[in-house]
Amino acid sequence: MGEQKLKQAGVLITYLSMPYLIESLDRKFTTYKLYESHDREAFLTQHSQSIRGVVCGRKDGINAHMIDALPCLEIVATSSVGFDKVDLAKCRQRNIAVVYTPDVLTDDVADLTIALMLDALRQISASDRYVRQGLWQSKGDYKLTCKLSGKRVGIVGLGRIGSAIAKRAQAFGCSIAYYSRSKKPDVPFMYHSNVIDLAASSDVLVVACSLTKDTHHIVNKSVLDALGTKGTLVNVGRGALVDEKELVKALVEGRIQGAGLDVFENEPHVPQELYNLENVVMVPHMGCATWETTKAMADLIVGNLEAHFSKKPLLTPVPL
Repeated sequence: MGEQKLKQAGVLITYLSMPYLIESLDRKFTTYKLYESHDREAFLTQHSQSIRGVVCGRKDGINAHMIDALPCLEIVATSSVGFDKVDLAKCRQRNIAVVYTPDVLTDDVADLTIALMLDALRQISASDRYVRQGLWQSKGDYKLTCKLSGKRVGIVGLGRIGSAIAKRAQAFGCSIAYYSRSKKPDVPFMYHSNVIDLAASSDVLVVACSLTKDTHHIVNKSVLDALGTKGTLVNVGRGALVDEKELVKALVEGRIQGAGLDVFENEPHVPQELYNLENVVMVPHMGCATWETTKAMADLIVGNLEAHFSKKPLLTPVPL
């Protein structure tokens, strides 16, 4: 398909993304910006016959109602490694292609995971506040913290990101074990067939799997109790992978040692009970939020849309 015909393809953008992605989409396609409309239903009705593609993000996604409102929809592109916000069953029913952005964000998420592990154990953020508040001078040295080197790290979900986390943790002399739906061939790490056993044998439990109906609250009270008072939880997957109410209780009651959290169940809302806990470090779902990776994700979205409308193989399709 030539540039002129490609430009005729209507693409709905559901959220205000970085300017680079918006500009790239504007340049290649005819775009419809849902986030600029005060009446989403009327906007969709007005442009329903023109929209053949949708670009959505990890927060909004696309549900069955929106899909039904777009009779000409052919492809959904989600700017994330997860696709839990996309109604895959409805897309399958309508024969709508779904693409996502794996691989390009793996290093960033794995890097941040190690940073959260270090911060939760060494309490870097808390000790930074200690210095800024003048407490070093008035109260003396900060309390002793825990080392990361040599710890037993358990990973829930040994996919692309989980494997990258394992590689980095090994550099700290950590031993690695993992849980996944099945044992992975040619993987040298200890495999556990359930998360409770993995938690019981871990000093740091990292949650890095996809969110599905089967993994919702995969880390529950039993898992947290198995992790125990000397264990630290790090979640870089999705907030709903962890039963947040039980996590808050475990942290407040001291039933686990600490936590490093990039994701939460009801973002951007965070349980206030966590605000003053020195052994908890929290960041605002920024696992892949670097200039380099966000640009690469944008290029991948545009590339997938170009491939689809040019009737070429998709670059990163979600298996339906």
